[in-house]
Amino acid sequence: MSDASAASDVLSGQAQGQLKSIVERIERLEEDKAAVMADLKEVYSEAKGTGFDVKIIRKVVRLRKQDRAKRQEEEAILDLYLTAIGET
Repeated sequence: MSDASAASDVLSGQAQGQLKSIVERIERLEEDKAAVMADLKEVYSEAKGTGFDVKIIRKVVRLRKQDRAKRQEEEAILDLYLTAIGET
């Protein structure tokens, strides 16, 4: 029994079509993701070339994604812990 005939025994024609469509959509999204990643790399390189600290920019971007109250709570806990171990 070939793989194709085994697949048609397990999956209906409609299910096969849906599966193929899903796989193709994922492949397109992976291509888009690769293009976006290349664009991000280029922007970070531009920032570095302009003299900005890329590590800090990444941190700023990550912090801006967070809820402000959650971020403030984390900063307060961080300050508390640093004070507790004599780092401030």
